[in-house]
Amino acid sequence: MANLSYKQFTLGIEEEYMVIDPETRELKSHDQKIVHEGQKVIKDKVKAEMHQAVVEVGTDICRDIDEAFVDVGTLRKTISGIADELGLWVGASGTHPFSHWESQLITEHVRYNEIVNELQEAARSNLIFGLHVHVGMENREMAIHIANSARYFLPHIFALSTNSPFWEGRTTGYKSFRTKVFDKFPRTGIPDYFDSIEAYDNYIKLLVKTNCIDNAKKIWWDLRVHPFFNTVEFRICDVPMTVQETITIAALFQAICAKLYKLRSQNLNFMMYSRALLNENKWRAGRYGIDGSMIDFGKEMEVNTRVLIYELLDFVDDVLPELGSRHAINNVHKMLEQGTGADRQLKVFEESKSLLNVVDLIHNQFLSGL
Repeated sequence: MANLSYKQFTLGIEEEYMVIDPETRELKSHDQKIVHEGQKVIKDKVKAEMHQAVVEVGTDICRDIDEAFVDVGTLRKTISGIADELGLWVGASGTHPFSHWESQLITEHVRYNEIVNELQEAARSNLIFGLHVHVGMENREMAIHIANSARYFLPHIFALSTNSPFWEGRTTGYKSFRTKVFDKFPRTGIPDYFDSIEAYDNYIKLLVKTNCIDNAKKIWWDLRVHPFFNTVEFRICDVPMTVQETITIAALFQAICAKLYKLRSQNLNFMMYSRALLNENKWRAGRYGIDGSMIDFGKEMEVNTRVLIYELLDFVDDVLPELGSRHAINNVHKMLEQGTGADRQLKVFEESKSLLNVVDLIHNQFLSGL
């Protein structure tokens, strides 16, 4: 077999950060000051989000995981520095431990006004913080093929990213409550399988034609073939507490795409499973993180989630040298030892019984390892 090039699997990473009042540790509207100041330095790599206490950043197109690490690190340092100057903190967690959405201001913008008008309480209460990873594709036909197969692995990586155990001052019992909040939106969750890129495009066209949506960006699935770029966009994860965790998760998504591409080039396919089955694993991942079990549908049995994550590492191992991402993916071992962001938040709360201390952890970890 000819040497495959994995050069097309470029990376783009978007993270959503929370803006915190250092006195009360509550979420704080920054009146878009962080965004305005940020745009002077990093241009359109920083944007407003629907809630004013959220700042969204996005990297350039990165050729490999090392470029992505530098880019995400620079974005975190830049936003953190600007927040400091404004007397604010920033942090990365899928939900704020105790702030209430009712008291948070919505950003004045046509798009957000439309969403709030249509989705009402579901939109206003959607005060959550996610990670989106774009992986470049050679064309949209390949993108839909890879997206179909990659759905299987979404719960495994989601489990590693879980970082939202609290909601409005309560321990939710979930490692990721963020996904439960987001489930109130239409067109969310793990998507169905599509036979072809035409079938996917026809689905979008039908929704636009029938006024369900006005554009394809209102498809909020856990993974989607991007409507405008040649990328597969992975959207299932909570925003991780640290840069290193973000980079490890991005490297895993990239490696899965490269491995599925390699199988395809050898006329091999990964098994397809229905959305109904995959959702069982997603539910378990959100509830238990890396400490539960998931279903191995091939064996038709429950398997410890950590074991499945190790199996995933074996599955992608042969594409790592070409991607140059082994060092990033090796960090999974450390994540399994130290626990996810959710595990660390819960540990601080169990030891101190203080959600203020949990917010301090979220803030202190934001620049950890940079």
